[in-house]
Parts: sequence; C-alpha cells; structure tokens
Amino acid sequence: CSRHHKVEHLIYASSSSVYGANTSKPFSTSDNIDHPLSLYAATKKSNELMAHTYSHLYNLPTTGLRFFTVYGPWGRPDMALFKFTKAIVNDEEIDVYNHGNMMRDFTYVDDIVEAISRLVKKPAEPNTEWSGENPDPSSSYAPYKIYNIGNNSPVRLM
Repeated sequence: CSRHHKVEHLIYASSSSVYGANTSKPFSTSDNIDHPLSLYAATKKSNELMAHTYSHLYNLPTTGLRFFTVYGPWGRPDMALFKFTKAIVNDEEIDVYNHGNMMRDFTYVDDIVEAISRLVKKPAEPNTEWSGENPDPSSSYAPYKIYNIGNNSPVRLM
C-alpha cells in the first residue's frame, strides 16, 4: 500500500520486546535482537526486517519505533497499570511474575505522540558509513532507521 499510494515516509510501531534475551542495559538500537522470547517479539522483529527489505527494494524511507511500556488514557486493558488497578479496586490478588524481579521503563502516551510528530518530518536516510562487515542493526545503506522511544528511567515493578 505504501508503495502504490506513494507514501513518502513509513513510520511503524515496534517494541522493546525485540530485545528478548539480551541482558545488556540500557538497551541500545545497535544491540543484537536475534533471540526473541515471545511470538509477539518475533513478529515485531519480523516487522523491522520487512521494513528494511522494503526500504532496500523500493527506496522507501522507513522508521521503526521501539516503544517501551506505553501508558496513559485509553491504554490497553492487558497492561500492568490497568490490571493492577482493576485487581486493587476489586480487592483481588495482583498477579506477580518472576517474583517481582522485573523492571519496566514506563513511557507516557503524550511522549510517544511527540516523538512521532517530530519523526514524521525526519524521514530515514541511508547511513553512508554503514558496513556489512560491522553492521549497525539500527540503520542501513537503505533509507531505514530504528529508534528506542522510552523514558530511560526503569522502575522495579515490586
């Protein structure tokens, strides 16, 4: 559709979930993402791969945004914020995974909107220094770019 409707810049949603088994912190767009831990993460990685291929084949600038735990009005009911609130209101037990030994970088939806608004005006460009010998996964010789969109202040869920 993008190619046939002459879209000048495709921006798409990816996810911090693509970092999978990567344990380096903070996550960097230059990190390897070859070990997803869920089907959701694998589909987001596939999305990034298809976008790169499309950028290469058709010279269409594509920008992928790896969102980190977005919250705010009209949020998804399956997210921790809503699940915890619902459990508290209903006097139910809160499900805790991994013994609570998890951290999340919560990002307010307005910050996501601002990032998208800024990037709409900044189409991805080819990275002239990109090398196949030492590839940077966040850019390419094609008009392709990946950004982490988060708060950079992870908090412990417990």
